[in-house]
Amino acid sequence: MGSALRRLHWDLRLQPFHGYGSPTTVRVLAKVLYASPGAPADFHDQPVHDMRTMAVRGWRNFASQVAPYRTVHIRIGKQQFSVRADRTGIVDVQLDVDLEPGRHEALLWTVPGNEVSADITVFAPDATVGLVSDIDDTVMVTWLPRPLLAFWNAFVVHQSSRQVVPGMPMLYQRLARQFPEMPVLYLSTGAWNVFPVLKRFLYKNGYPDGPLLLTDWGPTNTGFFRSGREHKERALRQLAETFPEHRWLLVGDDGQHDPSTYADFAAERPELVEAIVIRQLTESEQLLAHGTLRPLERRNHGDLTPLVVTAPDGHTLLSALQHAEVIR
Repeated sequence: MGSALRRLHWDLRLQPFHGYGSPTTVRVLAKVLYASPGAPADFHDQPVHDMRTMAVRGWRNFASQVAPYRTVHIRIGKQQFSVRADRTGIVDVQLDVDLEPGRHEALLWTVPGNEVSADITVFAPDATVGLVSDIDDTVMVTWLPRPLLAFWNAFVVHQSSRQVVPGMPMLYQRLARQFPEMPVLYLSTGAWNVFPVLKRFLYKNGYPDGPLLLTDWGPTNTGFFRSGREHKERALRQLAETFPEHRWLLVGDDGQHDPSTYADFAAERPELVEAIVIRQLTESEQLLAHGTLRPLERRNHGDLTPLVVTAPDGHTLLSALQHAEVIR
């Protein structure tokens, strides 16, 4: 497909994602794609704040052809780097930098003329608490059987039809007020293709802004989708290496493997976990998530050092965290 598009003189374009890091190391994320001849440089970089695009169906995000193994140039501040995309067109690199905490822009291009900018959030070294949040069934509900969820989110459902979990935006806003320098990251098994969809949903519903850590798209030796648990375990280990001074609030739901994934991380690195916060799904949601009315996993949290809080929505989770004096 790529060679055919090159013969048709299609151009390389970049879709930047929201990166993050420390004052000395940042993670830059992007995807290299083809676009029709003459397409603007930001063709794949859909503005998050343009509410006129909220009705776009997710399948449009999968209609582009990736360009694997292409060289991508990156400029951050006064430093410039050259890296290569992987076989799925994804750029995911850690770069040594010298930056102040706060919001920065990285300039990315493959050839002169197709430059795009990517947001980079440099977390403050003195931030004491960070937030890692799942997305599906934690901040957003689609009321679909889990085996169909990825396909439906990707190809069918309108972006505006996803429903917010009651009280969760308020909970996250309260946490942001409690910890003004709090790093916020959204850790999901969704594909990078739906980054614009998820970013708009979070913005529209008042969730704090932050990088999304998603997965690449396509078949593996064991299935069509990547292992969500492995993706989350790998992301948590990487955060632990990059931010050994931060303690994390790990937020998820009990519909799949979040409780055990977070518990295993807490058992391995208890000094890095402030609390585990689990949204309890209703029986109907449990049925859609994995086919039974009860949580997929049952675990006694009494052997965990970090605090574990469970409740069905953001309102009661907030009350529980206030009772535990995590939020004052």
